[in-house]
Amino acid sequence: MAEERLQKLLAHAGIASRRKAEQMILEGQVTVNGKIVTELGTKADLAHDHVKVNGKLLRASEKLVYIALHKPKNCVTTVDDPQGRETVMDLVPGIKERVYPVGRLDYHSEGLLLLTNDGEFAYRITSAASHVPKVYMVKSNGPLTEEQEEAFRKGISLGGRRTAPAHLRKVREAENPWYEVQLIEGRQNQIRLMFKHFGRMVEKLKRVKIGFLELAPLKPTEFRYLSIGEIARFRKLLNIKD
Repeated sequence: MAEERLQKLLAHAGIASRRKAEQMILEGQVTVNGKIVTELGTKADLAHDHVKVNGKLLRASEKLVYIALHKPKNCVTTVDDPQGRETVMDLVPGIKERVYPVGRLDYHSEGLLLLTNDGEFAYRITSAASHVPKVYMVKSNGPLTEEQEEAFRKGISLGGRRTAPAHLRKVREAENPWYEVQLIEGRQNQIRLMFKHFGRMVEKLKRVKIGFLELAPLKPTEFRYLSIGEIARFRKLLNIKD
């Protein structure tokens, strides 16, 4: 292996994003051959150098893997669950690499979820600063008024912090209508909390798209590897340079 900057090694190993890895280096959490390194320009080769993060040896980076999964309802988006519930990791058996979910979908929601061992990719996908849109289909227990729809689009205060502007479009008129919602951020339970802010409850929620990548034709519990072309397209979208 050729020498690479430490922050890149940490990101490719799934330890952290490059930005977070830089912070860890500056804080003295990384050692190379037994010596603490705080210089961001430092390079190392895992084939010859012993790189440790908080005392844990960093292995040679695995093959980078990118997976699209249709997360079903009643499944948690974590690597493990203390309550013993099914996790998304139970749905991707046989994957040799140590992948982890990118962002989250709550227990009662379903839809498109990405898994990877690329820390930089995961960080940029979930960062609002990257402006990667995520599209959801949402069934509400009642319609929003036109004024509420406009307020939803402009952003509301949740937990003392205003939500980013969002796209909202009613796609099916009914007593319990369906809406298409597009966000560039992903706070925990954000869509459910936004509808609750207007006195409505979300009955069903499905994420159908991340950036250009669509959920279809994956069925619940099914997964596939992203193609080389899709990975390259994401890396260009996220401005990730090799």
